[in-house]
Amino acid sequence: MERVVRFSPRAVLVVIGLVLATLLALRLLWITRDLVIWMLVALFLAMALNPAVEWVQRRGVRRRGAAVGLVFAAAILVVVGVAATFVPTLVREVNDFANAVPGYVEDLTKGRGKLGFLEREYHIVERIKEAMSTSGVAGILGLTGTALSVTKSVFNAIVATITITFLTLFMLLEGPTWVERFYALLPDRSRPRWRRVGLDIYRSIGGYVTGNLAISLIAGTAATVVLLVLGVPYAVALGLVVGIFDLIPLAGATIAAVIVSTVGFLHTTTAGIVLVVYFVVYQQIENQVIQPVVYGRTVRLSPLVVLVAVLAGAQIAGIVGALGAIPIAAGIQVIVLDVLAQRGSRIVAPPEHYRPPPPADA
Repeated sequence: MERVVRFSPRAVLVVIGLVLATLLALRLLWITRDLVIWMLVALFLAMALNPAVEWVQRRGVRRRGAAVGLVFAAAILVVVGVAATFVPTLVREVNDFANAVPGYVEDLTKGRGKLGFLEREYHIVERIKEAMSTSGVAGILGLTGTALSVTKSVFNAIVATITITFLTLFMLLEGPTWVERFYALLPDRSRPRWRRVGLDIYRSIGGYVTGNLAISLIAGTAATVVLLVLGVPYAVALGLVVGIFDLIPLAGATIAAVIVSTVGFLHTTTAGIVLVVYFVVYQQIENQVIQPVVYGRTVRLSPLVVLVAVLAGAQIAGIVGALGAIPIAAGIQVIVLDVLAQRGSRIVAPPEHYRPPPPADA
């Protein structure tokens, strides 16, 4: 006997409407992806600064606006102070490196110096000349396009910095109010549960953001000290590179180690070897000692989850996606664990109208 499954026109229209709405939402997210990324960065920064705001409130500044103003001003002063301390040295070292580039190029073309092996063994100069001769006018146009792309990137970075700064400020000011409004939309019975889940997510994300910034600061400072002791040029600039790349989970520290060790080998072979050994030892100390102490119990993710989250985040939004992948994964893990706990309690707990059977007669 054949079974005929019929769908009402209304059900078909509802399904089509849901599919179209989903596609439209994904399209809007793709169009506004830069704004979404800026909002996520601002959210993470607000979570990192919010503990300081709450600490100021507990110390006598009851009004949240005043506490936010004090913490935000202090954060800006710290950033300006660090910039005033390191930027002049950084600019000077970058200029020195730019002035040294012609010497490196001359050594490369003549097959001498630290980079001479590239020409002697791989004939890299001839290959570059061949590539330039085959590109012709396209190479010049490509150079022009690169210059325009760099200019656009610098402008976008300035706009992003200003936007993220104000978004962070407004999230600090109005964040608790919007959170309470969200909880007010939930049923009274489930409200305590989701408050607990929200607090766990806040602790996980805030702990990760604060901890990651602290660990990167330690990595950059330690690398700068080692470079200064070894006498490697551009120590401050290279230390900044280490600190920035250390923000990227998994691969960032390795990339920074390769870059800095290469510069060390260009300086002296001894410096290069010492830097390689240093980065290997430091990574073990960071992974086994510093990260457990800094993160504590706020972020507990398996290495597999971290790897998958970072790869997915990098594929979706590049470096920013890789940076935000772990806190987002930590938040999802909190929700999943809560759902599993709720299901487990329903399975274990007896029904409301359940009555145990009477004891058997002896």
